[in-house]
Amino acid sequence: MQRLIFLCAFLYCITTNTTAQDCNITFKGRIIDFHDKTPIVGASVVILDIDRYTTSNFDGVFEINNLCKGTIVLEIKHISCDTKQITIDIDKSINKEIFLEHHLEELNEVVVKTNTKTGKSSVEQSIKKTVIEEYTDKSLGDALNTISGVSSISAGNSIVKPMIHGLHSSRLLIINNNVRMYDQEWGDEHAPNIDINSSDRIDVIKGANTLKYGSDVIGGLILLKPKRYAVKDSLFGSILSSFNSNGLGGSLNSEIINTYKSGYYAKFQMNYKQFGDFETPNYNLTNTGLKSLNSSFRFGYNSFEKGFDAYYSYVNNEFGILKASHIGNVNDLDNAIDSDLPRVIGDFSYTIDFPKQAIIHHLGKIEAYKRFKGFGKLTVQYDFQINRRKEFDLRRGDLKNTPVIDLRLFTTSLQPNLQIDYFDDLKINTGLLVRYQQNDAVSGTGTSPLIPDFDKYDAGMYAIGNYNLNETTEISTGIRYDFTDINANKEYNVTDWQETYNYDELFPEFESGIVDGTDMPTNPRFTYHNVSASLGLSKKFDNNIQLLANYGLASRIPNPSELFSEGLHHSAARIETGLLTIGKEIANKFILSLEKNSNDFGFAISPYYNQINGFIQLIPVGITTTIRGAFPVWEYNQIDAQIFGVDIDVNKKISKNLSYIASLSLLQGDNLTDDIPLIHMPAANFSNRLFYVNENLNQLKISLSHKTILQQNRFPDYNFFTYNATIQEDVFVDISSTPPTYSLFGLNTSAVFKVFKKGSIKLEFNIENMFNKSYREHLNRLRYFSNDLGRNYNLKLKINY
Repeated sequence: MQRLIFLCAFLYCITTNTTAQDCNITFKGRIIDFHDKTPIVGASVVILDIDRYTTSNFDGVFEINNLCKGTIVLEIKHISCDTKQITIDIDKSINKEIFLEHHLEELNEVVVKTNTKTGKSSVEQSIKKTVIEEYTDKSLGDALNTISGVSSISAGNSIVKPMIHGLHSSRLLIINNNVRMYDQEWGDEHAPNIDINSSDRIDVIKGANTLKYGSDVIGGLILLKPKRYAVKDSLFGSILSSFNSNGLGGSLNSEIINTYKSGYYAKFQMNYKQFGDFETPNYNLTNTGLKSLNSSFRFGYNSFEKGFDAYYSYVNNEFGILKASHIGNVNDLDNAIDSDLPRVIGDFSYTIDFPKQAIIHHLGKIEAYKRFKGFGKLTVQYDFQINRRKEFDLRRGDLKNTPVIDLRLFTTSLQPNLQIDYFDDLKINTGLLVRYQQNDAVSGTGTSPLIPDFDKYDAGMYAIGNYNLNETTEISTGIRYDFTDINANKEYNVTDWQETYNYDELFPEFESGIVDGTDMPTNPRFTYHNVSASLGLSKKFDNNIQLLANYGLASRIPNPSELFSEGLHHSAARIETGLLTIGKEIANKFILSLEKNSNDFGFAISPYYNQINGFIQLIPVGITTTIRGAFPVWEYNQIDAQIFGVDIDVNKKISKNLSYIASLSLLQGDNLTDDIPLIHMPAANFSNRLFYVNENLNQLKISLSHKTILQQNRFPDYNFFTYNATIQEDVFVDISSTPPTYSLFGLNTSAVFKVFKKGSIKLEFNIENMFNKSYREHLNRLRYFSNDLGRNYNLKLKINY
């Protein structure tokens, strides 16, 4: 018995000694910031399975003693940082660095409940998802019209192009999901092929802090941003339907999102829209219906250190062009201007007849990123776009169903980008761009292509820095260089080449030496070097007042339309002529903004001045006679110009439930070369909106809106005389005078009903042009032929699940 007791005691001592030896391990660590490797003070460190706890000191160092050999699970927490868990096998004392991240907004959705801007020196305004949903069945241009300083140029109510401070088309950059849109945007009747329902937010940048996206941002930048999803297990979506009385149509939009705690996410979205003929207060607008099918798919992985995002969108649009706008010659235009009623007024129909446009646009993107400790973030993006544009005219015979314009544009690009955030007060963003573009003027249209075949090569580099001088002042600066090579193939009439334009002396290197009858094949090739720069200042004062100042130097090369256009642009019913002698535009834009942002009262006063040397404009220069009749001739040329104005925004919270917002935009554009006003400048306009919101009553919202567009009294006189064979005398054709002032009123109401455990129904009812006002907008190309739209009742139903 004594021997047994002695053996147990001996074994106990051995076990005790072994345990004491295995539990003398020390775990030391240092917790530091991922970006700049500075120590993180006061982080809590917990070993979960044995409930041991400590915190990091001023050097970010912590120490836990008397640990046993084995596996431990360490949890590190710190305010403004994501909680981090790591599993470690220990068999001896160790010293380990642990990185935490202070910039969680890059991973999760952040809800900001203040209007105060962060330190950016550019003048920006945003449209949030709730406003985007108000325009679910309308265009990007319609939605952007809610922002001061933003107007639109259109061809009817369906083809709407945004303008920023009087500039549009190639002078605006539209970035969709970080991809620059290329969709034959040169025409004023070519609307952006974008479904705004796939975006969560739209930012409009009026200043020049846009070097990341291009050197040619003469007018401004429009950013359509997707939603960032939280890293958690979730499945949710929505269905949004809309019905309109004007056009007897609407849209149906559906999306579903699946997110995972592992960081993966996926989203599918689809939108279908259809309208029949729209109507003015007094008559039907024959052949103005539209059909649109859009879809997008997004898939990616979202973690802090690395991730990717793959995106694809498909847009299929078909627009009817007002039948009364189809003119056979300039006399038809004169008759239309003199008449109060359109030449063609038919019964309501969903049929989209000729003339019309049909466009298909594919966009694909894959973007991947990797963060490097104590340095920054490297992102590489590859994207492609395929745009197929067909424009159909009224034709007879075998070519009846053949488009008069058939263009296929392919664009692909590769863009690496490096963000350096190692320094506390300095952030650097730099990157490269390589892009290839090919335009194919599809044969078999029976007409000479308005835009010829061409290949375009782009390469660029940029560097942008943002430096915080102190807590209230930030300076931003940047520079960008771009190289472009355009290689085209085009046939010219020998007489035009040698006599009209004197190209045989100016560009002998483009000649092929071959003459086919009256035509001569040529190979125009141009190379351009562009330098652009920006400088900005942001200064915050007491009482939530902020001053923004921004200067930008931008260079824009002529687009292929401005260089090579030649022939009848059927959808515009005019002959357009480009010039090979057209050079670059150089713009110097200055913009200031004094802003006050608070919950009770806020304002923004933003004056700007834009001087553009070599401004490229398309203007009427006369008429010419073809086998189809006499048509106006519009020609590209270059002048020096200036555009200046001011945007004013005011918001006031009148009571707990009632608030008011207003805006005013004033603009003047001058042709300095000829000392006349610039063509197609938006008129002065102002708007008011009164909101009632009651969160306790089913989130009830009621708003009354008003907008007035003053008559544009500053316009160049491009009127002309033409011979009218019917009355056998010359007639005066007034294409310059503008329509009178008009005001529109609207009503918007909505309420949310909690009918599901984890979902809701939102019901919305709106009235547009409440008093059924007859008016014409001078920036609508179809104003010569008809009035704009009359009253519209709109009903929306959104189901969130």
